[in-house]
Amino acid sequence: MADGAVEIMVNGTRHAVHVDPGTPLLYVLRNDLGLNGPKYGCGLGECGACTVLIAGRAARSCSVPVDVARHWPVTTLEGLVVDGVPDPVQDAFITEQAAQCGYCLNGMVMTVRALLNANPTPTEAEIRDALRYNLCRCGTHMEILNAARRACGLPVRVAAGG
Repeated sequence: MADGAVEIMVNGTRHAVHVDPGTPLLYVLRNDLGLNGPKYGCGLGECGACTVLIAGRAARSCSVPVDVARHWPVTTLEGLVVDGVPDPVQDAFITEQAAQCGYCLNGMVMTVRALLNANPTPTEAEIRDALRYNLCRCGTHMEILNAARRACGLPVRVAAGG
C-alpha cells in the first residue's frame, strides 16, 4: 500500500484510495472513483441497488468494507462495457426496455451477470431465485424478468394484451 492508501482493482484498473479501510466499497466507488452505476438504496445490503461483482460474484457494495474488496477484482456496471459494446446482459435489458426509473437496474443487471458467470444456462427458477432479493420500486418486474430470460437464452414472454 502506498503511504496508507488502500489499493483496489476496479474495472481492470488499479486504484490507491486514501480512506479508512472500513469505508463501504460503495462510497469509494461513487465518491472517490466517480462510478455511478452502483446506487445507494438502503445502506443495509437488502435492496441490491449497490450490487457489484467481486471476483465475478454478486456483492452488496454498501456492506463490503473497501479493505475486504482489495483482495479481488471489482467490476461495476460501467466495467461490463468492453470497447464501447454493452455486455449481453446490458443489451438484453435495453432490448426489453426493462428500466422505468432505473434505480434498481444496476442491481438487476449485475445479479443476472453474476448468475451467468456461475451458471451459463440457468433455468427460469434459478433466474427468479437469483433476483428474489433485488427490489424494484416501480414495478417493472415483468420487463426485468424478460430481460433476464433473454440474457440467459430463455424464451421471452409476451405480455397479456401485447
